[in-house]
Amino acid sequence: MVAVQTARFQRRWLRGDMLGALTAWALIVPECVAYAQIAGVPPQNAFYGAPVALVVYAVLGRSRFLIIGATSAAAVLSGATVSDVSSDAKAAVGLSAALAVITGAVLIVAGLARLGFVTRFLAEPVLTGFLFGMALTIVVRQAAKIVGVSSGDGQFFERAWTVLRAIPDWSVASLTVGALALAALFALERYVPRLPASLLVLAAALAVSAAAGLKDHGVAVVGKIPAAVPVPHLPGIPAADWWKLAGGACGVALVVFAEAYSIAGRFAREHGDEVNANREMAAVGAANIAVGLVRGFTVSGSASRSAAAEAAGARSQLTSLVAAALILVTGAFLTPLFTDLPEPVLGAIVIMAVRSFLRTAELRRYAHLDRASLWVALTALAGVLLFDLLPGLLIAVTLSLLLFIAAAGTLNLAVLGRLPGSPLYGDTSQHPGTATVPGVLLLRPDGTLFFGNTDRTRLAILAQTAATQPTPRAVVLDLSATYRLGLPVLDTLDELRAALERRGVALHLARLRSSARPAFDAHPLAVHLEPGAVHNDVQDAVTALGPP
Repeated sequence: MVAVQTARFQRRWLRGDMLGALTAWALIVPECVAYAQIAGVPPQNAFYGAPVALVVYAVLGRSRFLIIGATSAAAVLSGATVSDVSSDAKAAVGLSAALAVITGAVLIVAGLARLGFVTRFLAEPVLTGFLFGMALTIVVRQAAKIVGVSSGDGQFFERAWTVLRAIPDWSVASLTVGALALAALFALERYVPRLPASLLVLAAALAVSAAAGLKDHGVAVVGKIPAAVPVPHLPGIPAADWWKLAGGACGVALVVFAEAYSIAGRFAREHGDEVNANREMAAVGAANIAVGLVRGFTVSGSASRSAAAEAAGARSQLTSLVAAALILVTGAFLTPLFTDLPEPVLGAIVIMAVRSFLRTAELRRYAHLDRASLWVALTALAGVLLFDLLPGLLIAVTLSLLLFIAAAGTLNLAVLGRLPGSPLYGDTSQHPGTATVPGVLLLRPDGTLFFGNTDRTRLAILAQTAATQPTPRAVVLDLSATYRLGLPVLDTLDELRAALERRGVALHLARLRSSARPAFDAHPLAVHLEPGAVHNDVQDAVTALGPP
């Protein structure tokens, strides 16, 4: 009976992986063509990289549900980074491939150095604002395709003005095709969400374009796409261009991994799995290097494809392997089918793909619950719209670091008192009825002391001492939250000791961690403190100081 149930379970699992692979294939194929245009490379280059990325991650990655491939964020960052190095369309393929290799190398080195934790410091409001701005930038570029004009160059507002200024030149035929495609995508996703809307609209557009001769009516089409079978190919770019790409690649790597790991982590939590950030960083990096070596462009984790495949029944990495085989067949034999694909339809597909980044509901939630987060998100959004993607990314990362420093640099300084009916001590502001010790000021920084907050803590301790009447004869500092005492912290504590002594107040330390003891013993502070001024806990300090 157990063997029969196991066999049924395996068949059901296998069937789910097959359906998941078909679903992923149905989404990847149209998006390959669309995202290649965003990245500024021919569509066949997306077909080169897609199966390679899927196979490499399936072998090295640990998420059972993450589908790796071209994404709107990765494509637009790739295109922006490459255009900063060269505006020559012929050079874009080599530069895009080189960028993928450098991005992958950065991720592998970071993964081996166990730097996977860095994404925790990319604040969610900052990421929300950055992705919102990126999506608007993509929308205005794709809107230009829908109306049949060029969006020009520059940041969001410059491109938007270019499109609006060209209203007399808008193509009615292109606008009609694009609007119908958008309407069809909205309707399919709303009323029959289990069907691959992008693939259905793409197939219908191909049929209508070929039958009605849309090209002859002024609607731009993709044109002939050569057969696309991935073969090893080194990016043929000058050595100087590798260095020019390196700075942008670090920012691209951060966003690529943040996108992929957030998706993998979400599915892991939902299904009781575990994913290791460092392992995932290296796996995504290896996928990017492999893609770059077959003339592809930067890849990341796709939320839409991963969610669709999981909903269809995908349960293992077999989904990615089967999807890779289907895409190989498509690239090798079926690319001629895309010749008559209208450009406005691709624009509509991309707009639908990035609309999930337009998180207006999240901004409203910030406005209602956390105005500070709202202003942070809006600042990151404005940075992208005003200064374009890469400067906007730099602004977003800088904002995250400033938020972290500000949060880490502000500590609550708790005044301790004895809890009623207990030998324990707690924060007097949190526990009504606590009894302070006459003549002794008990203080506890509620966080780790480090160079960024230690001087502010020193000033807070001096201010609290001055505000305590009568002036205490001793200040006991509970260091239980500090596991390491760096030299700046010890120097500042020694300055605090000297300042308190000038006021006739002795400094005592309690709960000095064993990990911090060697640094303390080697510092002059250990000698400058009066004998017996270091205690196991607060109660020992109170006992040692005795009655007033």
